Amino acid sequence: MTSPQSLFPRVPHPPLVLCLHVRLQAGAPHQAQDVEVPVDTTWTAEHTVTIGGETVPYTTTAGFQPVWDSNGEAIASVFYTYYERSDVDDRSRRPLVFSFNGGPGSASVWMHIGYTGPRFLSIDDEGFPVQPYGFEENPHSILDVADIVYVDPVNTGFSRPLEGVNPQRFFGVYEDINYLAGWIETFVTRQARWESPKFLKGESYGTNRVAGLANRLQSSHWMYLNGVILVSPTGMGVDAGGPATPALYLPHYAATAWYHDALDPSLQNRDLDEWLHEVEEFVIEEYIPAVARGGFLPEDRRQAIAEQVALYSGTSVDFVLNNNLTLPIGRWRKELLRDRGQTVGRLDARYKGIDRDDGGISYDYDPALTAWNHSFTPAINIYLRDELGIDTDLRYFIFGPTSPWSRSPDNTGENLRSAMAQNPFLNVMIQAGYYDGGTDYFSAKYTMWNMDPSGRLQDRFRFETYRSGHMMYLRQEDLESSNRHIREFLEASIPPAGEPAIYR
Repeated sequence: MTSPQSLFPRVPHPPLVLCLHVRLQAGAPHQAQDVEVPVDTTWTAEHTVTIGGETVPYTTTAGFQPVWDSNGEAIASVFYTYYERSDVDDRSRRPLVFSFNGGPGSASVWMHIGYTGPRFLSIDDEGFPVQPYGFEENPHSILDVADIVYVDPVNTGFSRPLEGVNPQRFFGVYEDINYLAGWIETFVTRQARWESPKFLKGESYGTNRVAGLANRLQSSHWMYLNGVILVSPTGMGVDAGGPATPALYLPHYAATAWYHDALDPSLQNRDLDEWLHEVEEFVIEEYIPAVARGGFLPEDRRQAIAEQVALYSGTSVDFVLNNNLTLPIGRWRKELLRDRGQTVGRLDARYKGIDRDDGGISYDYDPALTAWNHSFTPAINIYLRDELGIDTDLRYFIFGPTSPWSRSPDNTGENLRSAMAQNPFLNVMIQAGYYDGGTDYFSAKYTMWNMDPSGRLQDRFRFETYRSGHMMYLRQEDLESSNRHIREFLEASIPPAGEPAIYR
């Protein structure tokens, strides 16, 4: 691996434009700090990256931009990292992508140095941590075709509320969407990017964020988008409810059991993509209708469903019957490899863990998230502080204190549908991993189906799946394909010059 020092020159620090001292009372996991919070400051430097064999020059601008209240007073300082290809003269056709992660309470670190940015953290080809910590060039970054802004919402990354401001005003589905919409407008205006095609990309809870932002930007800021990318999406308020919710996990169970060689040979010896659609059809056509009848399902039918669920999920018929046909996902994670003394991960079920004992019905920890924290935390601190030259004593919150978070109401799926209906140029792409048990891929497909019950928008949706988990891009094979899919989506979502936005 190329050393980080060889990739970047040392960046000189410009003077801070505006700073405030803020005492952070962040709760038990985040000790209080007396630190200087930059409010309106940037650091810039010139870099290059090789993408697909092409040398791409770009400008990195990292900094803090204020959030303004209705009186024009700064109430928070939001940290961002902006990558702009520097050999482009006309940006009227060049996409601008705003990237958010989720949580809520998660920084943008994951997709920043793990997915679409020009640098990629040091991990093995399947996504597991390696030492020494660091990063190298990302040959699959989308920076060759789009400029990218990675945004850390308040109390994530280096972003903070300012002194005397109640942080709760930022913590909630629509509190979050409303202030970030204003922040984006300020950014686009400052960077003179109003004419550029604009895209939002969100992962996990970040999909709620960008789905709501699409509608908020259009309705309140008159900023119309070309596309929204939903990576490992939540239900966005379009949840199945009732017995359908646990039943939708079965394709994830089947894929995971196949990965761990825990299925009957009749399935194990077939290619995953060859038969997984059979599981999906079983769920929709037989499984959900059966469990909808609850305890009144005839006994022979109950037995037949249990046998099929056990076959697909890699568990026993008794386990399925003891759980009344629908398997709680936490219990299944403990059960699948119990005879091997192992558990499977929540956010990526390829990762295996070991518990204190093999009894019980739930695992001790998520081995996937533990592995990711292991590799991402040192890498982002090295990158921002040592290589981009960010000069601050603020702690970089991988996960920040954003609780309590107001989650109701959440109509973000409907917000996105409404935005699409009102904007014929707006397209949506969903990316999901088979082994993601936090926001499973088949529930994401269900959400897509039911986001637009009329079916009139279905030709503007694209759905892609990968043989990896919540962060499908951490697997090298999927890093290449998922970035390629984004490139294709960006190109397809920018209409020919002069084409009107009308329904014909």
